[in-house]
Formats: sequence, C-alpha cells, structure tokens
Amino acid sequence: MTTLLGFAFLLIMVFGGYTIAGGQFAIIIGSLPFEMMMIGGAAVGAFLMANSMHDVKHTAGAFGKVLKGARYRKEDYAALLSLLYYFVRLAQTKGAMALEPHIEKPGESAAFQKFPRILQDHHAAVLICDYLRMVGMNADDPHQLEDIIARELKKLKEEEMHPSHAMQNIADALPALGIVAAVLGVIKTMGSIDQPPAVLGKMIGGALVGTFLGVLLAYGLMGPMAARLKGIVEEESAFYEVIRAVIVAHLHGNAPQVSVEAGRKVVPSALMPSFAELEASLQELQIA
Repeated sequence: MTTLLGFAFLLIMVFGGYTIAGGQFAIIIGSLPFEMMMIGGAAVGAFLMANSMHDVKHTAGAFGKVLKGARYRKEDYAALLSLLYYFVRLAQTKGAMALEPHIEKPGESAAFQKFPRILQDHHAAVLICDYLRMVGMNADDPHQLEDIIARELKKLKEEEMHPSHAMQNIADALPALGIVAAVLGVIKTMGSIDQPPAVLGKMIGGALVGTFLGVLLAYGLMGPMAARLKGIVEEESAFYEVIRAVIVAHLHGNAPQVSVEAGRKVVPSALMPSFAELEASLQELQIA
C-alpha cells in the first residue's frame, strides 16, 4: 500500500509542479501512447531476452509481493517458535524417532495442523522436516548442520532476490531507452524541418517526452520497486533463520526453552515477540 501511495505522491508532485510552472499537458498526452509503446515495449523485450521463462514468471509474481509487503507478522514468528519448541521438546524427551510421524507426513501432523500458515509455507515446512529428519539420522554435529542449513538459506535468498535484480536491471535500462525514443522523435522532427517553428517546437517537445518518461519510470517506479522487493526478501529470510537458530541450539544440547529463546533473538526487532508473549504462547500450546 505504501508503494502505491508513494508513487501517487510522486506523480502529484512532479505534474503538480509542472502545472504550477505553466506547463501544458497537450504535448505530453499526445506523445504519451507512442513513447510508452517504444520505451515500455523495448524494456519488456530486453527483460524477456535476459531471463528464462521461470524467472519471468517469478518476477511477474513479485510485483504482487511489492504491493502486499512481507507476509510474516509477529504472530507468525510466535507460531513458528511454538511449533519448534514442541518438536525440540519432543525430541529431547522421547528421542528423535518420535518426530518421524510429524516430519514424514506434515499434512497429517497434529502439530503442523495447529499452525496452518506454517504448513502452507512450502519453504518453512520443508526446512523443518528435512533438518529434523537429518537429526533423526544421527546428523548431530551442530557445526556441520549449521553450515548445511546456512548454505541452503543462502541459495533460497539468492533465488528470491532474482526478481529484485531483474527489476533493477530494467530500471538501469529505462533512461537509455528513453533516449532512444527521444532520438527517434528528433529524427522525425528533422524530416519536417520545413515546418513553421510552432510545429517544430511541439514535435521537439514530444520527442523530449521520451527522455522524461525513461528517467521517471527508472528512478520513480522501477528502481524503488526493486529496492522495496529486496527489503521484503531480506525481511522474510529472517523467518527461516529462526529455524536454523533453534535446531542448532537444540543440537548443542540446550533445553527446549533455551533453544527457542536463541531463535527468538534472531527475529527482526519490529516483529520479535517479547519473552512474556512467547511464554504465554508456549503455555497455550496443546497438541494431541
């Protein structure tokens, strides 16, 4: 929502200032469809040339993420910590093999069913199940497992960052594509050099709309969207870091409460549940 509000404010300030200064919209409106066709079409074509179809679909879906923002809230972190607490407590009291019914069929697990948002999060559910399964396979070296999880989280983050990089590449290209459109407008104007100055002035003004649009779309839309998406990915990646922190703390032999506290400490400050809030969530934890 803030992205749309920011872009609306940007347009109001830019075109409001242009209007107050005595600018006329007739030239901009008249040139806009053709300039947008050239600049936007060239940007889309360059984007398709530079990316695979999987990356194209991934980037298209990322525009929705920019508008919605990060999907995790404080209650989601409390739910994740509560679920992990249940699992590490179960592993400590009944052994790692007691986790098998939950991690082999998470859709049928009473623990996962109590937290449907985590179950629906493919990456989170897979990370929890895979690494708890490795714990059950006697992969109990905390340093080795931490390194393996870190490498997978790095891979996931890089994959999720690709749409942001693709958007930034488009932003970097738009000013130059705007110049291409402007040059074509100048070429068109030179073909009508015998026209009166008033006509030539409008044609040159129309050509300059291309440069204006390229710069505006680059620094006023695509660049900020790429930066916003990068921030969202970095914020969401912290959710998976909690899983790593809790499992590694458990393998170091800490009590379940201490393992969960280690996970709580890596939650972003704005979303971190307090010690009392988490304690209340754990006390309410009832899984058949």
